[in-house]
Amino acid sequence: MLEGLTNSFNYYDTSIFFWINLHLHNPLYDMLLSIVTFAGTQIFWIAICLGLFIFGGEKGKKVALICFFALFLSYVLSELIKYLVARPRPFVVLNKVELVSYTGGYSFPSGHATTAFALCTVLGLKYGYIYLFIAFAALIAFSRVYLGVHYPSDVIFGALLGVGCALLLLREENKIWDYILKLKSRLVNK
Repeated sequence: MLEGLTNSFNYYDTSIFFWINLHLHNPLYDMLLSIVTFAGTQIFWIAICLGLFIFGGEKGKKVALICFFALFLSYVLSELIKYLVARPRPFVVLNKVELVSYTGGYSFPSGHATTAFALCTVLGLKYGYIYLFIAFAALIAFSRVYLGVHYPSDVIFGALLGVGCALLLLREENKIWDYILKLKSRLVNK
């Protein structure tokens, strides 16, 4: 029974992957989604966080710090899960994949999707426009399947993981600030 469910899941995951990866390709999307996928990288989000911290006033500083924590937590968890699951990327095991950009490492979960959803959730809930931020994160996640480096389930799980990391940190935000203020006080009083 479990083997049948696994086979069925893999069939649909691969079928959806091929539908997106093979049937939607064109040069314009190749160029645009190659640019969009960069917004799922840690360097992109570090730059956003630094900009918020420097130019965002008091609220921006607080949001930037929560975003840094979300970036760190989502990265560590996604990399740990990748190591434990060790799922090969689609282009490694499937024939005829339209590979637009190469990415090494394991496939599950998508680190780009995890990062994008974690930070877009924080920003969307702190600044409003949650649907716009989530749509942006979804476009980044979609780009990973389109570019041939992730299965749909990789980005779906990454999205759930990212949102979960963001919500956890936002729920514990007051404790985080209390800890930071105590730490700052200790450093100043030394």
